[in-house]
Amino acid sequence: MALATSGRAARIEDVLRRRLGRECLYVPSCRTGLYLALRRWCAPGGRVLMSPVNDDVIFFVVLAAGLRPVQAPLRAQDGSIDPAAVPDAVWGGLSAVLTTNLYGNPDPAPELRARCDELGIPMVEDAAHAVGSLVGGRPVGSFGDASVFSLSKHPHARTGGVLSVADPTVRGELARARDELLAPRRPAAEAAYAVRPYAEAVVRGLRLTPAAHATMRLLGMQERESIRMPLRPGELKRAMDTAPSLTGFDPWVRVDMHDYRLTPGTQRLRRVERLTRRLDRTLAAHRAGTEMLYATRWARPGPLQPLFRVPLLVEDRDAAIAALARRRITVGYLYDPPLDDYAGESFTDPSPSPAPARWFARHALPVDPLRAAEVVAVLTALGAEPARGCPDGG
Repeated sequence: MALATSGRAARIEDVLRRRLGRECLYVPSCRTGLYLALRRWCAPGGRVLMSPVNDDVIFFVVLAAGLRPVQAPLRAQDGSIDPAAVPDAVWGGLSAVLTTNLYGNPDPAPELRARCDELGIPMVEDAAHAVGSLVGGRPVGSFGDASVFSLSKHPHARTGGVLSVADPTVRGELARARDELLAPRRPAAEAAYAVRPYAEAVVRGLRLTPAAHATMRLLGMQERESIRMPLRPGELKRAMDTAPSLTGFDPWVRVDMHDYRLTPGTQRLRRVERLTRRLDRTLAAHRAGTEMLYATRWARPGPLQPLFRVPLLVEDRDAAIAALARRRITVGYLYDPPLDDYAGESFTDPSPSPAPARWFARHALPVDPLRAAEVVAVLTALGAEPARGCPDGG
């Protein structure tokens, strides 16, 4: 069955359509959806404002679209973009704004949308972490010309995403562009996807031993030896000569998700649909865990959201990670160092005010709100101290 006519894909789209009040399109991954959005709304050679505290895969997707990343100043309290700290000269050179909504904490979408409208440039929302978050009384993802959601995050489907658009007339164009990007369906990949939840359960039982790490790498569950993947600047410069194109950037964009362009099979879509139908229940559990973590001394709470991860801010993050690991609580989604420090001026414009992003990236401990009680117990027993010296003065 072609993805464009799949009933299951249509039902997944409808879940997000009802939440957002906007047209939606199923995509095999958030990163594929983001590439489609950037190619549709941004001409190659443009400059895109984005957060420096973000997954490096997203950075490479921006490069693959033939665009120049421009790193934004952030608020150290929550890692959100600080529009007031963006110099006028930077605003004047932009072709688009890409929000991040890190861990589900919203970027100031109303303010960014107003600025984009003044400049006549598009706004794209990366809402991978923020499917249930609100800002200005509206859902994250309802402000941009396009927004992209991940079904690997809150629904925990390990695959799939949704591209939402403000203009419903472009859906057919985007569906055709998506289908051109899709890799052929592979029975072996579908079989691996079917057994992956059981394999993960076995690996978790190995207590993070070297054998567990080797097994995780074999299953494609872990490819990084450190927080950031190797940049490989020589290869990256050669890949940039192929942009706009995903093919040349595949060694970077596929990291931790080799099936990001795969045409989904029936079993994959069935599981994604089942987990997406449970979204409201899942979000309620995330909201409850977020509320518990917001009450701790390590949190700097904003409005209560069903966060994907709650970024506690601790002085010695490495000690906290090690203590949590001893209880088999894995801390992922770390984005340290910021992208401008990671990639350098050869590949990105650095932030005009880098200190808040560096502080946040160094101290953020993004923990799963579904394990809030365990996290609080571990950090209390450790005697973890809240992070000090916040550049925002907090």
